[in-house]
Amino acid sequence: MARGFAPLIFLTLLLALISSSSAEIKTLKINSDSRSLIFFEDFGFTTSGSVSIALSDVSFPPSSSPDLFGFFLLSDASLLQSIHDAQQPHQNPAPLPNCALQSHYVQPLLTFNMLSAARSFNQNFSIHHPDEYGLFFANCVPGAAVSMSVVTAMYNARPDGTLDYLSVGQSAVPSIYTFFVVAYFAGLAAWAYICVRNRLDAHRIHLLMAGLLLAKALDLLFAAEDLHYTRATGTPHGWDVLFYVFKFVKGVLLFTVIVLIGTGWSFLKPFLQEREKKVLMIVIPLQILANIASAVIGETGPFIQGWVTWNQIFLLIDVACCCAVIFPIVWSIRTLKETSKTDGKAARTLAKLTLFRQFYMAVIGYLYFTRIVVYALKTITSYKYRWASVAAEETVTFAFYAFMFYMFRPKERNEYFVLDDDEEQAAEAALREEEFEL
Repeated sequence: MARGFAPLIFLTLLLALISSSSAEIKTLKINSDSRSLIFFEDFGFTTSGSVSIALSDVSFPPSSSPDLFGFFLLSDASLLQSIHDAQQPHQNPAPLPNCALQSHYVQPLLTFNMLSAARSFNQNFSIHHPDEYGLFFANCVPGAAVSMSVVTAMYNARPDGTLDYLSVGQSAVPSIYTFFVVAYFAGLAAWAYICVRNRLDAHRIHLLMAGLLLAKALDLLFAAEDLHYTRATGTPHGWDVLFYVFKFVKGVLLFTVIVLIGTGWSFLKPFLQEREKKVLMIVIPLQILANIASAVIGETGPFIQGWVTWNQIFLLIDVACCCAVIFPIVWSIRTLKETSKTDGKAARTLAKLTLFRQFYMAVIGYLYFTRIVVYALKTITSYKYRWASVAAEETVTFAFYAFMFYMFRPKERNEYFVLDDDEEQAAEAALREEEFEL
């Protein structure tokens, strides 16, 4: 495959896996950048969609031809067709051009020979074929440094003439977030009622769990506000600051609660062991780094150098956190198996062991779905239905929260403290059978 188009296909496929459609008006300054391709954003258009590009202070080597620098769109359909043709060279004997601007797969918008005498440009381009398009800048002169100020906007026009800066696939996301905001606040009210009603059996972990519900509800609330204002104006009006704050608090509290429940803190013992403290000392700083990476990704864009690296850092940290929170649960299960041989309270031990195993499976399922299945849904779903992956993620997350809060709710007869004499012999038999199988 020719030099100019192969990186384009690779970059587009990579960004499809690690980024979602953005919608804000982008303003940036590019200084002495020699990258052959700069990706700005993806956007799902309707038949009334448009792209706006404004350039100023453009500079490039005077010895280079201006028609070798420019912006273009690449649709999902064209990308798939290019990959198909590249795999069947006998059906496409003509070599691909060295410059992406000259490829028949892309839709050129402008080249530098269209600049005014003041080295500026400002124009809207209408989209005639609805699809998801990626906006790129191509520099077809190897090593040539380009500088410019760029303002880009992608939007769809509503029937009443107002502009919608949200991609087609994101149009339903604010409503989805709003629905779950109501659900989490209702859950918080129910949790407060349960804790007050069973206040003698409530522990410190239950207060921390209440804080998690509040942080999750506020996280979704400000995410919905952020998207709402972005849809109307193209900018989030500062709501994104609160969104990142509560996203950080929610992330730290979620992993902390999972670790503390997994260790049995506040239920089984008032203190954490040294190794469990080390897990928290690892998870919390990792969550801080993950949220810094998330803020950089969200507030900049793929057009900055190192953006892909920040995505890789975020994914790596997230996977590390997911692995770290599993260890305390496994340790607790092993400890219960060992104590079942000596504590003489088979019913209590079996109940604890069953509860921890159920919690372990729930955590594994939640992490697997939200980290793997959701990404798969994003890649295989049509751009018009990208909201489906958000709905699936939030539904599974709410189900996980409901399960965790139900299993570890404060109550007088908690599974941790089951000591029913009628069940003692059956529990002992079950434990002996389990040990035999192991």
